[in-house]
Amino acid sequence: MNPLPLVCLHGWGLNSQVFDGLRARWAGPVLALDLPGHGSAASPVGVVSTLDAWADILLPQLPARCVLLGWSLGGQLALRLAQREPARIERLVLVATTPRFVAGADWAVGMAPAALQRFADGLARDWQATLAEFLQLQVRGSRDAAEALALLQQAVAAHGGADPQALAAGLQILRDSDLRGAAATVAVPTLVLSGQHDRVTHPHAGAWLANALPRARYVQMPRAGHAPFISHQDDFCAHLADFLAEAA
Repeated sequence: MNPLPLVCLHGWGLNSQVFDGLRARWAGPVLALDLPGHGSAASPVGVVSTLDAWADILLPQLPARCVLLGWSLGGQLALRLAQREPARIERLVLVATTPRFVAGADWAVGMAPAALQRFADGLARDWQATLAEFLQLQVRGSRDAAEALALLQQAVAAHGGADPQALAAGLQILRDSDLRGAAATVAVPTLVLSGQHDRVTHPHAGAWLANALPRARYVQMPRAGHAPFISHQDDFCAHLADFLAEAA
């Protein structure tokens, strides 16, 4: 078991409590952080909406050395942090992470810009209903989807939802960020995990990312959706333990 703390960054609209199941199963120390404006974390002043600005807020919370795990938007932040501070991150784990969230002329495996805009428009009308819709999308196609959805909903209810302005800022980050060029510069040993039936970030995006990173291995988890660390907890921990043992 790697003695370094496992630091976890969650995805858009959620909070650090989504990692409670992982913490209960993991033998080493786990530190789960709230993204700006999510859970118990205060919204950034002026509700900044760039990946680097949010990374600046998270960086002081990282231990001097750690294994960094990021999920979805948290995965993009983890990738940026590993690019900026490789000496502090011994191993990197990217879960349901894509280097570019929206599709474009040269990127077919992203969410359609119009679909992301519908989420943004929905936030303005009814942010709670929009977040509920997004939670359902995350578990669609996954084994034990109802149970996984209940755990996501429980995390939001117990630890606090995200500030609506932070939600809008997070969507802007997802719309604007493109880490395809950055991937080749991250030499930290990396495990990229995707769900076979992920409806939020296509598994082909994870495979592309693993291929672009200099020292990465890729695992696609069968019958998993966007949150395999919740729906497939035992399998997820086994992959994580194998990766850390192999890297060591």
